[in-house]
Amino acid sequence: MLYAGFMSATVPPFPTPQEPFDKPQLLKVGSAPDDPCLRADAARNRARLLEAATRLIAEHGVAGVTMEAVASAAGVGKGTVFRRFGDRTGLLMALLDHSARTLQADFLGGPPPLGPGAPPADRLRALGTALLYRHAEQLDLLLAAQSEPTRRHSHPTAGALHMHTAMLLRQIVPGADCELLAHTLMAYLDPALIHHLTRQRGMPLERLEAGWNDLVARMTGTDPLR
Repeated sequence: MLYAGFMSATVPPFPTPQEPFDKPQLLKVGSAPDDPCLRADAARNRARLLEAATRLIAEHGVAGVTMEAVASAAGVGKGTVFRRFGDRTGLLMALLDHSARTLQADFLGGPPPLGPGAPPADRLRALGTALLYRHAEQLDLLLAAQSEPTRRHSHPTAGALHMHTAMLLRQIVPGADCELLAHTLMAYLDPALIHHLTRQRGMPLERLEAGWNDLVARMTGTDPLR
């Protein structure tokens, strides 16, 4: 979810706080098989490569996903994998694209409290909870894709989440530096921190969820039990 340079992706303008969310705008986080710019054979190759990478993860874990291994499993040349994904980080992030798109669709146009229709503080709490459990479920893959921390915050997915968080904050605490506050909130949901707290410290996800709600309440002055 979190890098730039591995795949070209264009993020359309994100709705401003004044714009309604009646018409969801799904953000593009990477080239997908159904993109019109992809030729049919290229789309088939991409699908084969992603299927091969998924099998390798199931059989050998994320460590088993190398460009060479994926090419061999898919029956294509290694150069095909590099041309399609750029590098290993790009390949891993492509595997995360589907759930990222699903989450974006949910917070842009899904049912409340994650989607439009709920108070902004409730939406913010729901966003963090959804990210927390999604990150915990895909933790090994996310950590493997975070090999270059300097690229983390410039990936379109990270940008979309940050802008959405900042938008909600502006509705709750107008006048605050919501750009920085959004970064602070997103840092709580960093996969490396979740790994440390859950796997190294043994904390249950329920405790992290309660901590998220408490952090949102303290930062915004809202009731965490509302």
